[in-house]
Amino acid sequence: MVKRLVLVLGDQLSAGLSALREADKANDLIVMAEVGDEAGYVPHHPKKIALVLSAMRHFAAELEEDGWRVAYTRMDDAEASKSIVGELMRRGQEHGVSAVLATRPGEWRLIEALENAPLSVTLLPDDRFICSLDEFDDWAEGRKELRMEYFYREMRRKTGLMMEEGKPAGGKWNYDHDNRKPASDDMLRSQPMQFTPDEMTEEVLDLVEAQFGENFGALRPFHFAVTRAQALRALDHFAKHLLEGFGDYQDAMLQGDKFLHHSVLSPYLNIGLLDPVEICARVEEEWKAGRVPINAAEGFIRQVTGWREYVRGIYFREGPDYTARNALGHKRDLPWMYWGGETRMNCVGHAVAQTREEAYAHHIQRLMVTGNFALLAGVHPGQLHEWYLAVYADAFEWVEAPNTIGMSQFADGGIIASKPYVSSGNYIAKMSDYCGGCAYSVKEKVGEGACPFNLLFWDFMQRHRERFEGNPRMGQMYRTWDRMDEGKRDAVLDGARRILDKLDAGEVV
Repeated sequence: MVKRLVLVLGDQLSAGLSALREADKANDLIVMAEVGDEAGYVPHHPKKIALVLSAMRHFAAELEEDGWRVAYTRMDDAEASKSIVGELMRRGQEHGVSAVLATRPGEWRLIEALENAPLSVTLLPDDRFICSLDEFDDWAEGRKELRMEYFYREMRRKTGLMMEEGKPAGGKWNYDHDNRKPASDDMLRSQPMQFTPDEMTEEVLDLVEAQFGENFGALRPFHFAVTRAQALRALDHFAKHLLEGFGDYQDAMLQGDKFLHHSVLSPYLNIGLLDPVEICARVEEEWKAGRVPINAAEGFIRQVTGWREYVRGIYFREGPDYTARNALGHKRDLPWMYWGGETRMNCVGHAVAQTREEAYAHHIQRLMVTGNFALLAGVHPGQLHEWYLAVYADAFEWVEAPNTIGMSQFADGGIIASKPYVSSGNYIAKMSDYCGGCAYSVKEKVGEGACPFNLLFWDFMQRHRERFEGNPRMGQMYRTWDRMDEGKRDAVLDGARRILDKLDAGEVV
């Protein structure tokens, strides 16, 4: 006999999930479902779909081995419904129950669907985070600016990570100044751990190929971890072999090295196979043992305990309309090159090609290449948001939307960022080897061969001068523009207009 249904979603694959802790093995039925609405509400990368579905199937098998009753729906089951609520209603009718226990989803769309379902749904807090949503609201209340740095310090104090007698290790909270070194090719550099698909994963790959093979992205080869045991091995491999150089080179980009010293653990963390504190404790362990420098450990811990927790707080504090915000009024359609169309810009081409192949690109490729170009070109932030949500394996709305709408596109009007993250081609030239093989010249500021980032940077600054001229972090740039020769200024804006006209006409840029 079943007294209650317990919902476990595809990004809630944690044995310590609040709904599982509150559930009763004797009387409750776990409901897990692969449904069309979740796989298709944006055109997800095939690798992302395969990761979630395979991890779900493996987790369901582990639950059954642990004595739980699990009702699992596969996407190709004849009786499968298209939605999570539909599956809950179907299972409820089968067993004559209407009570549902669930952990709060990480997306407003699903929260509202469950709250409006014709069932008796109890939503428990998702406490797999360091900071509860109430704690974040308490921290944010009354502050004029919600700056991540100050929030991060609170998380360090709360966890005790890299703290010594109540003070930050080494005497500083933040070692980011040491983390902006360009990298060089290194054939001996290790790579993130990869895994060979087992039989269950191969079945998923065949399903995804049949149903989502037309989506942007290469499905095979598939090397993601799909179980907690595998994810823990990936964490250990990163800590031992890659963490040491993470700090120095976390902002670097190389054509011949997709991953550099990045962990590629975020997909596993965001679907629940890893816990944020255990990841950071493992990193701290390497630093305490003297095997990695302080800037590497602190930089990684800041991303997990600071930035990740902060953007979640922002997403839920700002509410369901956050993804629709467009403070700068940008309306241009997302260029076709983001979906693999031809481009003469080597940096964008490499970032998109890597995204297509791996369902992954690191934060600087996202922020300062694809994000920077979209912002300079005036792309509609909602379109870019849906692209990021679709193409990256670690993208779930609670974490992706603030990074895109707030950090990358300034579409929230400055809640997250104190100024837009825009730059000319100089930043990319400094931090990568992309520019050497480009059809454009990063050294050229005007003319047909000038780097589009150089031209569009000044065009953006002039379009939004009224808004940003008084920003203390941007005033110097406007003074630089005003000192330019008038003929040069006209040539820059004419060049930018030609690029934007080409984008609007669907021509190659």
